[in-house]
Amino acid sequence: MSAIDDQADVERVLAGDISAFEGIVRRWQGPLINLAYRFFRDRGRAEEMAQEAFLRAYRALGQWRKDAVFSTWLFALATNLYRSELRRIPARTVPLEDIAEPVDARASDGGLEDHDRDLAVRRAVGVLPAKYREALILFYFHDMDVATAARSLGLPEGTLKARLSRGREMLRGKLPQLFTVPRLKEA
Repeated sequence: MSAIDDQADVERVLAGDISAFEGIVRRWQGPLINLAYRFFRDRGRAEEMAQEAFLRAYRALGQWRKDAVFSTWLFALATNLYRSELRRIPARTVPLEDIAEPVDARASDGGLEDHDRDLAVRRAVGVLPAKYREALILFYFHDMDVATAARSLGLPEGTLKARLSRGREMLRGKLPQLFTVPRLKEA
């Protein structure tokens, strides 16, 4: 339903009804802030970057070719903006090897509870090299399929699959206890 709403709002904005952009912002504000947070790990910066993404999307609305749904175009624009910002002002990173092995002392079997496991995975993904982190974030955390995630990153599908595979392998090496329970979905 939002794809139809998005297209209608874009057409209204391009026809001169700038208030129609509010519908786009309302639908996609949460997901774009969430995506930005996964890049920057700072809520304030994530909100600023999402606002910048909307500003750029508004200015470039006429460039949407409609060969993909609007949300794919918007996420690609936002992802490219966030990546550029990270290159401009790199985030402080910690080597994957320096992350402590997560253990939940409360669990009777010494394993991790679901919340703690999710948090450990998200933290481990956050310190992966950018090309693997971005692929994993879009595919797993934003539930994009391979084709959509590849388009968002401007990559061939095969390259995205390779990055997902390598990223999962890096995580398996660092967090082996997480993979004795249900595994990450394969691309």
